[in-house]
Amino acid sequence: TLPQDSAQWRAHLAAKNAEPVAYEVTRHAATERPFTGRYESHWSEGVYRCICCDTPLFKSDTKFDAGCGWPSFYQTIDKSKVREIPDTSHGMRRVEVVCSHCGGHLGHVFNDGYGQPTGLRYCINGLSLGFVRKQ
Repeated sequence: TLPQDSAQWRAHLAAKNAEPVAYEVTRHAATERPFTGRYESHWSEGVYRCICCDTPLFKSDTKFDAGCGWPSFYQTIDKSKVREIPDTSHGMRRVEVVCSHCGGHLGHVFNDGYGQPTGLRYCINGLSLGFVRKQ
């Protein structure tokens, strides 16, 4: 079962060796600073998962360098694994991406043509991800 309150979420993430700010990113839609996350320039083969609930979200072969400072992917493993929510915060019109299983904030998706072949750029906070290397 998933944690129910902030103390449980903090303990859950700490047990997964997540950085302390991962709680603010995943549970309160904060954003990690660009070019600081462990997965921004990470190119191993495998699967990126939600740090909160381990739901598989992105395959490494869909990751690309968008130069934006966050891990970027051109598609999800399966559209049902994420929810896309209109986001008008901070005076912008964006689409927030959250894990469909636990509701953890992942980042935003932009239809800006960068991610080929789909034209999508899932700009994801590295702190919201875990990684399982391909065996």
